[in-house]
Amino acid sequence: MDDRADLIELFGKYADIADLKEYVELPRQVFTDPLTLDFSSVADIPPMVLPLDDYLAVVKGSFAHYDATHHVITGHVVRVDGDSATVHAHVRAEHWVPDEVAAGGPNRWLVVGFYDNEAVRTADGWRFSRVKLTSAHQENPHLSSVALAG
Repeated sequence: MDDRADLIELFGKYADIADLKEYVELPRQVFTDPLTLDFSSVADIPPMVLPLDDYLAVVKGSFAHYDATHHVITGHVVRVDGDSATVHAHVRAEHWVPDEVAAGGPNRWLVVGFYDNEAVRTADGWRFSRVKLTSAHQENPHLSSVALAG
């Protein structure tokens, strides 16, 4: 049960990186270096392997344009096999753009879907080595690119 609790807490820390805009300590408590990312269902990019610092630069730049974000990650299904694990979880991610960016239109980009992440046990605890987001539904996805352009 300790592994399960640790892996669920890892998702909490993962959400806090963006929601608290904490890009220094938390990412090193959450990810391996390098890590594999697959956000192809919400962004027009293929899955990739990146050094952690490169990923952090992208995340910091991407989330800087939102007034606020809120990631709710629930329904964790954890499978541990020795020093590796998979975690499937439901996500509802909301991203609010400033009023001037919304320009009188909707101000929230919503992503609802699932994470299917892989984790490895390190000397410092569990870390995600692979993050995969599968979008089941989005509202106002254009606000993702509008925010980045803002």
